[in-house]
Amino acid sequence: MKLKTHRKVKVLSCFLVLCLVISCSKKQAPATSLLPVKVSPVLQKKIIQWDEYTGRFEATQRVEVRARVSGYVQKVHFKDGQMVKEGDILYTIDKRPFTIALKEAKAAYDQSLAEYKQAEENFKRVKSLRESGAVSIEEFDRRKQAMIGGQARSEVARAAIDRASLNLGFTTVKAPLSGRISRDMVNAGNLIDGGSSNGSLLTTIVSIDPIYFYFEGSEADFLKYAKLNREGKRGGSRQTPNPVEVRLLNEEDFVHKGNMNFVNNEISSNTGTIQARAVFDNPDHVLEPGMFGRARLLGSGEFNAILVPDKLIATNQTVKFLYTMGTDSVIRTTPVSLGTLYKKKYRVITEGLKGDEILVLDNLQKLQAEMKVSPVTEALHFTETEN
Repeated sequence: MKLKTHRKVKVLSCFLVLCLVISCSKKQAPATSLLPVKVSPVLQKKIIQWDEYTGRFEATQRVEVRARVSGYVQKVHFKDGQMVKEGDILYTIDKRPFTIALKEAKAAYDQSLAEYKQAEENFKRVKSLRESGAVSIEEFDRRKQAMIGGQARSEVARAAIDRASLNLGFTTVKAPLSGRISRDMVNAGNLIDGGSSNGSLLTTIVSIDPIYFYFEGSEADFLKYAKLNREGKRGGSRQTPNPVEVRLLNEEDFVHKGNMNFVNNEISSNTGTIQARAVFDNPDHVLEPGMFGRARLLGSGEFNAILVPDKLIATNQTVKFLYTMGTDSVIRTTPVSLGTLYKKKYRVITEGLKGDEILVLDNLQKLQAEMKVSPVTEALHFTETEN
């Protein structure tokens, strides 16, 4: 009997000790801490939006230099790839055959002129006799026609002189415009064909100051710009030299400044796009025809935009969203629609935010929806000096 009582006392003692340990453990365990996060109201600012396009530079003028006459190339007067000015001598063709042809034309003219003068004197003599009836009508008409024929032959001979003189001038091939010349495709000593579009190609010249930049925009973009023009928010590029900025492949910023100067007259039925063109001054010849570039075109009038740092935007499959915080410090995921990138750092939010939301700025990898956090306010700020 005493043994059973002793066992009950022992079991009860162990139970009481266990309860005491559990109670002490609960008192000593610290409360679960909330995740500290930095938060800020969204940034709102009046901005002008730019649309970006891809395109290439092309020369404002490009000329294939061909000779106007055939002959042997006597001398090449330029170095491959150099800059030339309009009127510079590029090639000299052997002048001797054309000099001879000019002398022949002058001699033929002198002969025809002498024949015309003789026919004119003969006609004058019969003209005075015709009034007295001393010469027949037939003789009068014969001498008159001889004079007229002599005059016509002298005019033909005069035209032959002009043609021969022109051909002699064409033996000096000059630059038709200022620009950068290609290589000489026909060296000195070669016989060339000239005088037609199929004549020998001597070289090419492209004008690069100013220079064009061609790109294509979608039908939706065209309609957007037309609407802005009707509403008076942005002038149409057919009438207004809207600003365009371009950066090259090795450039981070849009450093080349130009203006719109052409929009095509129809939208392509094959691609659904319309071609447009901007013009850029290029005094230092940095821009070359054929260069690839990324352009941005004035895409809107001034409007009040909601901006968020682009790095805060998360993705869930195809859905873009932001982590926002309610007044109860609980995290929410807010789906958004994205606009263009502004100043390389901020993303324009077109749908999803009203402007009074609180953004979560850090610890994004640790966040979950409906999670309560410990917020620390750190307002976003923006300066015009940011690129």
